[in-house]
Amino acid sequence: MAVLVLAVSVTVLSGCGGRATTHHKPGTSHQEATGGNGTLLAAKDAAGHRLREVPAAGAPGVRVELRPDSESGWNVHLLVERFRFTPESTGGAALLGRGHARLLLDGRETARAYGPWAHVPAGARTLTVRLYADDHTVWAVAGRPIEATVRLADTDSTASAATPPAPPTTPAGRTLTITVSGDSVQPPPSRVELKKGERLTLQVTSDRADTLHVHGYDRELPLPAGKPATLTLTLDRTGLFEVETHESGLVLTQLVVR
Repeated sequence: MAVLVLAVSVTVLSGCGGRATTHHKPGTSHQEATGGNGTLLAAKDAAGHRLREVPAAGAPGVRVELRPDSESGWNVHLLVERFRFTPESTGGAALLGRGHARLLLDGRETARAYGPWAHVPAGARTLTVRLYADDHTVWAVAGRPIEATVRLADTDSTASAATPPAPPTTPAGRTLTITVSGDSVQPPPSRVELKKGERLTLQVTSDRADTLHVHGYDRELPLPAGKPATLTLTLDRTGLFEVETHESGLVLTQLVVR
């Protein structure tokens, strides 16, 4: 059987602490029944669930693997990072790196996933997998939900299995030049929009010895003091990925791959 793998991330907080309670404090709602993890934002998703902001470093992430079902539709494999599915605690307090996922077809929620596997019917064009805390708030980074969106085949999955799609055209490469001096990063850290399949070259010069780390891709690069260092990678995952230094803990940039 043909396997279609679409990797997405946005880059998951490590599960820690004790077991989540399934009860609220008197007078609180699901979304207010929190263990103090993250910052509850005013922003909401389409269903009215509030976003719960966490730092990008170590935030929850999810990748999606699609397998055409032998009858119809797709079998969906959720590959989470630093995240645990906790169906036994649904409705309780929000704890770091715990909760469930919700599946949206063409932007409309169709199911919840309390484990790494799910099934979606044929006919939709896009699938979005979004991570939620036990209290039904949405895990978020920089004001945006932590989610993975993949494009489904325009035809029935059985036909897609018999006729694999043509490989995508690889966009031209790009180069980001970054200079680190003390606690200063130039140009100032910002989000860089990129396309899946694009080749990216990072040219970094640091005034002190350090190590560059590209989250989500697990790529590292030694940075010698005062000398430029170069790292080239192919962006084969979609999502939000942070580039930082290990020793100084500086965020150099954020890569948004679509």
